[in-house]
Parts: sequence; structure tokens; C-alpha cells
Amino acid sequence: MKDEKKAPKLRFKGFTDDWEQCKLSDISEKSYEKNTDNKYSTVLTNSAEYGIVKQRDFFDKDIANSSNISGYYVVRKNYFVYNPRISNQAKFGPINRNKLDESGIMSPLYLVFTVHDIDESFLETLFQTTTWHRFMYQNGDTGARADRFAIKDSTFMSMPIKVPSLEEQHKLALAFQKLDQTITLHDQKLNLLKLVKQSLLQNMFI
Repeated sequence: MKDEKKAPKLRFKGFTDDWEQCKLSDISEKSYEKNTDNKYSTVLTNSAEYGIVKQRDFFDKDIANSSNISGYYVVRKNYFVYNPRISNQAKFGPINRNKLDESGIMSPLYLVFTVHDIDESFLETLFQTTTWHRFMYQNGDTGARADRFAIKDSTFMSMPIKVPSLEEQHKLALAFQKLDQTITLHDQKLNLLKLVKQSLLQNMFI
């Protein structure tokens, strides 16, 4: 049997140690905090395309019924959320981190968890890959709804995760954050050029 790779081939200079494998439950805990007494009113949604956003911004209206949100889970800043809803962008559902500057609430259909002893941005980046998809495929329950992936919370939390040293985690996370910032800047420039083009078309061909 071929030995499993202990580290990726492409690495930053100076890092040679093996990546350690652990379970998601070793670095995280499921959150059970409910919205008791309706303390929070900002309902969030976990979108495959946009991440964790306010439900009102995503749907242009509130979907949740304000009379039954006391049973919703509280999602504080930097909490992670697994949404089992399947889409073209998320074959097994998206896992995202709440990067909003406020706490909100989510339907109990979602799995909310906190993390420790790991760089949050590194873990977020890992969940943007497909490395965890095989585990989901092998451990999901049969008979699931067509639009939702079924997996027990305890099984989900046993997902194997490979992690490097904290120093390498920080370096990787920072590199991908800079890439995301560059992509955003180019997207903004592209959108501006499209507006300029549209304005020229409207004014030059009247």
C-alpha cells in the first residue's frame, strides 16, 4: 500500500515538517447556543457563492418568521457554519466562516461550530478546496433529499484534517488573503470599465 503524503509538494521555502492529521473535533466544537429571548434579530444565510451574509441582503427580504427565531443558533464572528444544501457551486454544501462584524442567527438546519488551536483563515481556505469532499461522499447518509446532503453531526465532526505548524498556517492564510484582495481589485476595475463602455455606447450611438 502506497504511503499517504505527509505534506504537499508546493510549499513556502523553509518549511519541511510533515503536516499532522487530526479530526475536525480535535480543533473545533459544535455550538449549541440558541437565540434565547430573541436577543438577536439579524438572520444570516450561508451562501455557496458569497459566504455568510445577511438574509435580507441575499434575498432582498426576510425569509425567517420573527415569531420562531428563538430556536435559531447564534453565529458570532469567526464561527464556522456548514450548510447541507447542495448546489452547483457546492457539491456537498458550503462551509464558511462568519466574517461579518456582528453576530447573527441561523436556522437549526445548519451546523454551527467554533474552532481553536488553528488559524481560522487557514481552515477557511482549506474548506474552499475539495480535499474534504471524499470524506463527505464516503460518510454521507443514503436516502437524502435531492437538494440536501445528509450527514450526522457527529460524523461530520470526525472529518480528517491535515494541518501544518501554526507559522506555516499563518503564511498560507496571508498569501491567499492577498490573492483574494488582488482578485477583488481587478473585479472592481473590470466593473468600472464595463460602466465606461456602456456610457460611451449610449452617448456615441444616439
